[in-house]
Amino acid sequence: MTVHFVGAGPGAADLLTVRATRMLAAADVVLYPGTYLDPEVLTHCAPDAELVDTQGLDLDRITDRLVTAHAADRDVVRLTSGDPSIYSALAEQTRRLDAHGVPWDVTPGVPAYAAASALVGRELTVPLVAQSVVLTRTRARSTAMPETESLAAFAATRATLVLHLAIRRVRELMAEVGPEYGADCPVVVVHRASQPGEAVLRGTVATIADAVEEAGFRQAAVVLVGWALDAGRGGESFLYDRDRPRGTDAGQ
Repeated sequence: MTVHFVGAGPGAADLLTVRATRMLAAADVVLYPGTYLDPEVLTHCAPDAELVDTQGLDLDRITDRLVTAHAADRDVVRLTSGDPSIYSALAEQTRRLDAHGVPWDVTPGVPAYAAASALVGRELTVPLVAQSVVLTRTRARSTAMPETESLAAFAATRATLVLHLAIRRVRELMAEVGPEYGADCPVVVVHRASQPGEAVLRGTVATIADAVEEAGFRQAAVVLVGWALDAGRGGESFLYDRDRPRGTDAGQ
């Protein structure tokens, strides 16, 4: 059988793709990240499916579960939070499966940053303000960041920043990005986007740390930084400009 890595989206049971729900309904075994998932997501699973919460398992023990299910000819889904392309440990797990000769495939999901930007109603790429989005994280008790990927270097682009796994270091991070974006640059923190208990904090580079500390957020939050978050800024998109020559691929 094939191991299916499936993006569970930001956590809400109704933000999975149709393909994802079909895979869950057909799976004999489902491994899921209990820390980041609304339990309602698991209602898509078959009543007799074996459900394994991976929050207490390391990668080798997770791999053992996947390999064992495959050897028993059981259909298995490995749920990841958000989309498997970002911070899902997909590379480490698939390397292990390749070593065991176990086939696998990937089904995308709604990334957490997309759910966060939807919740606050802001596009992250606004004409004449920011046309790039940087998805990154910081180092605390986690894997080291490459030397070429410093937050200061990303901030120098003035692109919209999306900071994952960073909520415990917001004050320090704002001090790093402040010189480039300015103290009054908008910052939005979205906690558990799309899930029960979701919350939004709005502030600036200068004020957001106090708001986060007062709210007591410690995990499952996305931090958005950039002037694209200011609804009063921005120009018009060339793609929809009435004076743009039609019948060309300009701007597409």
